[in-house]
Amino acid sequence: MEHNGFYDLIGLRPGMIQSLRRAENTVDLTALETYLDGLMDPATAGRACAELSERLGDDPDGAKMLLCQLACAHRDRERYAALGISEDVYLATMRCFSRFIHENERRTGRLAFDRGWWTWRQTAMTLFRVGELEFELREYDGEHVLSLHIPSDADLSPDAVDKSLSRGKKLMEGCFGGGRRIMCSSWLLSPALAPLLSEGSNILAFRCRFDIVEWDADRTEFIPWLFDASEDTPFWELPGRTSLQRGVRELLLNGGKVGSARGWLTEQEV
Repeated sequence: MEHNGFYDLIGLRPGMIQSLRRAENTVDLTALETYLDGLMDPATAGRACAELSERLGDDPDGAKMLLCQLACAHRDRERYAALGISEDVYLATMRCFSRFIHENERRTGRLAFDRGWWTWRQTAMTLFRVGELEFELREYDGEHVLSLHIPSDADLSPDAVDKSLSRGKKLMEGCFGGGRRIMCSSWLLSPALAPLLSEGSNILAFRCRFDIVEWDADRTEFIPWLFDASEDTPFWELPGRTSLQRGVRELLLNGGKVGSARGWLTEQEV
């Protein structure tokens, strides 16, 4: 699979591909092999990403970091195959790059990659998208767990979530061993949302799968995800295109909070 074909398969648009071509004229990947190797190792990926960012210097549209991380993602294809992980999981996982670029453009109007601080998880193969959800291998309070992430384009209908959980757990157990509890930290689990959701809400159905153990009401990262707006947007300027947006906006204007909650997948869901 050549890079051009890979870029197309993961959904990169022509404008970003052009930015990558310009980055190729200034970035010598051969000279950065140590960093690329680091980005593919779970033990070093986070540190390698920070060091690579410093080495790359000025990178206003993130194309230089994207070029490096996509080089790693391209190499990961063989590692997926060696583990017996299917091509559809590989491509779904690596399409995070195009999704993040699209999210940034939608929020800021700029075609840029701003999520390099996160996507070393994909290059190091600690995070995989299986169906609608992403499963991350991580350690929490000294315990090896699976952390669930909810992509912005996920279908949270009960049937789609059931299929993702079933397939994801089997894949992760088959490749990395079983016995891991499944946790999720998200604004979608916030107790503040329950009164704003209808009985048939997919978000409510998803939340009910978890035993909520912690709620940080002061976190504000839900604002970009729910409203496609920056976290510092005045509450009265937040859009109200959906009933949930209107409900949350009113809650915030009246002094309420949403925050983020953490929960464990209940035993009957495992």
